[in-house]
Amino acid sequence: MEHSTTGDYHIQTALPRLNALAPAFEAETTHGRLALEDYRGTWVVLFSHPADFTPVCTTEFIEFARMAPALKERNTELLGLSIDSIYSHLAWVQAIRDKFGVEIPFPVIADGNREVASLYGMINPEESSTETSRCLFVIDDKGVLRAMIYYPLTTGRNTDEILRLIDALQTTDRHRVATPANWRPGESVIVPPPRTVEDAEARKGLGYECTDWWFCKTTVPGPGSKG
Repeated sequence: MEHSTTGDYHIQTALPRLNALAPAFEAETTHGRLALEDYRGTWVVLFSHPADFTPVCTTEFIEFARMAPALKERNTELLGLSIDSIYSHLAWVQAIRDKFGVEIPFPVIADGNREVASLYGMINPEESSTETSRCLFVIDDKGVLRAMIYYPLTTGRNTDEILRLIDALQTTDRHRVATPANWRPGESVIVPPPRTVEDAEARKGLGYECTDWWFCKTTVPGPGSKG
């Protein structure tokens, strides 16, 4: 595990691990005090941004707010974070409403002591010792960390890709399949390769679209369906 010291803060720079339980925390937010455990049974998109009142972060917050209804349809909630104060968060959220006409519907963690940022490796000293990077963590309804995305300070995130990622993860869970490059809901998915001779023979009659014995696709009901 790697550590560095910035001022009075001790920063953990090691990353959490995929498919392990996401690090637990409790923190002050713009919606009151919240714990990760409060979201059990719901998927969570936990994301950090470098600072309030910055142009790139403002565009991201507006797009995350627009994406929130689509995420709710996927049983997924947004939870933001930066090391700014709760008063700064409240003033910025109000400024976004007043200047851009967009209400921010999700809570934002005020992580002034870097506790949550340290747990998730959100501060990269080589990029900035005082700001959280553009990190994003997808945590499933059982509290397991399923995906991580890191963007540099200068590049705003793509919300379409975040939705696509969640659709892919939930489709994988529901149907025990994998998703190919650039997959979109409604397109064919990949059937896991057989592990035994018997499995290879058994799948011949299942109607898969196969290029070779180890490369087969099929169709599954889309996200949100009961299938």
